[in-house]
Amino acid sequence: MSPVFHRENSYSFKIFSNEEMRMHIHVLRDDMEAKYWLEPQVELAENSGFKEHELRKIQKYVEKYAAKFKEQYRQHIGKRIDD
Repeated sequence: MSPVFHRENSYSFKIFSNEEMRMHIHVLRDDMEAKYWLEPQVELAENSGFKEHELRKIQKYVEKYAAKFKEQYRQHIGKRIDD
């Protein structure tokens, strides 16, 4: 089980260990999940259940905390994408 790296309102932001090395963050609420790329820029990768207006709100949170998420990603995964 992956730890929660950040909470904002009702959203949980997680990084899963056994996935691809491209930096990304998962955002969960209830039974919905979205995945955002952190590099080269913040961009929606996948969505399961969130409506468009909510995705726009979530993307603003991801953009706001992108530097923090990248550092947490490096620490959690243990290496950088370009290593």
